[in-house]
Formats: sequence, structure tokens, C-alpha cells
Amino acid sequence: MASYIARKGPLVFSSLGKWAYNMSGFNQYGLYRDDCLYENEDVTEAVRRLPRKLYDERNYRIMRALHLSMTKTILPKEQWTQYEEDVKYLEPYLKEVVAEREEREQWNKTH
Repeated sequence: MASYIARKGPLVFSSLGKWAYNMSGFNQYGLYRDDCLYENEDVTEAVRRLPRKLYDERNYRIMRALHLSMTKTILPKEQWTQYEEDVKYLEPYLKEVVAEREEREQWNKTH
């Protein structure tokens, strides 16, 4: 099994990127960027492949965000997800899933 290392923070730090990140609002609920991805087949498969601990942490963040949204509240500012601390935990799994799908599609074209 491959070793996965999640990237922490953005690839390029910028004032505009930080501003856009903070304006998106999901960080006020304690969510990571990867928690908010549109769930297509690739993302669903990547989530399925997550280790149990990461999967449970993801579900906790999403359930907490849903509760906060229903009660029309946000987390205290010190608990917001920071731009520099956002962990791209799903990225290595998603890259693997996309690569497998593309390889499968290429294989099906040639055979």
C-alpha cells in the first residue's frame, strides 16, 4: 500500500488567496477545503479509501458544521481553520483515484 502524505497549507501563499479563503466562510465552521469538495464518483471513492481516523475526523467536522449552520452560529474565531493550516488530507487519495480512472479509460480505448 502506498504511503500518503497530506499537504498542509496552500502551494503558493498570497494575500489574495488568504482573502478568498477567509471570504468563503467554510473555515468559520472548522471545515477544511477538502471537506467541501463536490462529491462526484472520484471524490466518493477517495473518501471511501481514507483511513478510519481521517474518515471519522472528516465526518465530525461536517456534522459540527451542519449543527452550527442549523443554529445559525459559527465557531469562536480562535477555532476557525486557518489558511496556512488547512490540511489537504484527501488530495493524495484523490490523485490516485483519478490516475486509476484515467488509466482504466485509456485501457478501454485501446482494447
